[in-house]
Amino acid sequence: MTPDHEIAIIGGGFSGIGAAILLDKAGFGDFLMLEEGDGVGGAWHWNTYPGVAVDIPSFSYQFSFEQISGWSRVYAPGRELKAYADYCVDKYDVRRRTRLGSKVVSATFDDETHLWRLETADGWSMTARFVVGATGVLTQPKPPDIDGLAGFRGTVMHTARWDHDVDLRGKRVAVVGTGASAVQVIPSVAPEAGHLTVFQRTPIWCLPKPDAALPRPARLALRRLPGAKLVSRLASQALVELTFPLAAHFHDLLPTAGAGERIGLAHLRRAVKNPEIREKLTPRYALGCKRPSFSNEYLQTFNRENVTLETTGIDTITESGVRTADGTEHPVDVLVLATGFKVFEKGNMPAFTVRGADGADLEKFWEENRFQAYQGVSVPGFPNLFTILGPYGYNGSSYFNLIETQTAHIVRCLRNARKIGATRVEVTNEANDRYFRSMLDRRKHQVFFQDSCSLANSYYFDANGDVPFRASPTLETMVTSRFFDLDDYAFADAR
Repeated sequence: MTPDHEIAIIGGGFSGIGAAILLDKAGFGDFLMLEEGDGVGGAWHWNTYPGVAVDIPSFSYQFSFEQISGWSRVYAPGRELKAYADYCVDKYDVRRRTRLGSKVVSATFDDETHLWRLETADGWSMTARFVVGATGVLTQPKPPDIDGLAGFRGTVMHTARWDHDVDLRGKRVAVVGTGASAVQVIPSVAPEAGHLTVFQRTPIWCLPKPDAALPRPARLALRRLPGAKLVSRLASQALVELTFPLAAHFHDLLPTAGAGERIGLAHLRRAVKNPEIREKLTPRYALGCKRPSFSNEYLQTFNRENVTLETTGIDTITESGVRTADGTEHPVDVLVLATGFKVFEKGNMPAFTVRGADGADLEKFWEENRFQAYQGVSVPGFPNLFTILGPYGYNGSSYFNLIETQTAHIVRCLRNARKIGATRVEVTNEANDRYFRSMLDRRKHQVFFQDSCSLANSYYFDANGDVPFRASPTLETMVTSRFFDLDDYAFADAR
């Protein structure tokens, strides 16, 4: 049976775009990319809140094969990342092989034909030999579980679905949450709001941001000076590697987190004048337990007279405001939910129903066996299915490095299948178990499993208390994705 397309790519963010480009470069051009939204870019299509920007240097946050010199800042604003996504889709002829407005709700593998059938929310369906899951994890907004939210009579919006028609000037605005999105949106809306109340459950580690505008001469140098892009990228990659992959996964061997904490506390002392507010903003967990942030404006915002930091727990949302556990009611006109995304919850991992060989359910498999995937790419029992951001795939480096690394792994599998005429590619149980054990064995070196992390309220942890990051330096991920043993997979022919 001939499928509609050889490959279906689910997700039109940078994961899907990168996979599409690299598959095409490798000779696998018969693909269709399915995207739920009305445009490409993923997180950078959906997230348009004030102040949205990348949180690692732009020199790292781009494809290695498509480095541009036009970023306006060291840390590019969101609109430039969205424009970069559109640019890549057009330059590499991906747009004509993209179907927008296509939310995949199920994928079912046929054991006889070795094909996947995908169904979308609007009733459309297609078949593909191989499926590449590129839905990411920062896509499904997570509303807070707070009583009374549905009865609030003011305006409610999540940072990931910002309503630009709402005028905040002079309004009483409340922001629930102090994670990475809040760190960007709070200083952006504070000058507009009549009064801003920030409801904080857990303070975030906030480090100074080495950001600056890139003037025209600097952009010209990047464009024309031989080696300038390479040097800037290497410097950026080194910074990223040092501040997360090495610091987090080799905490006991390379104690850089301690130095980071000292920098963060010094930044806090310089930024916040009031000692009581400063104390409330001081984290009680180690740097790295949850996602830290970089900002030169966030902490200073709490010096403003029109900003209140509230650390008493929320009891309920009333019709006209927020009531805290001490009985105080804070009147609110606009309620901003900076409460993050569904990451390891049901409905996001996986993002749709997946039934593999013999009807195996992927969500149930992970529920019963813990999150696991061979190099973050493949799961036994689910042939011809590959993921960009599967469990134990991302090591915390540049997300673009992950995309290129995982796609290299996928291409290696597909090339071998094509070479030997195989229509079914499935990772073996032995290979998956070996890889999963190796990840668990490295936990003793990671920052996540020290005692203070229990105070972090971190989305890094799943329901089993695991942190499904790939405990590897970036160079290791790049090498193993290209040179893993092909015997770790079983290749078969439908005939």
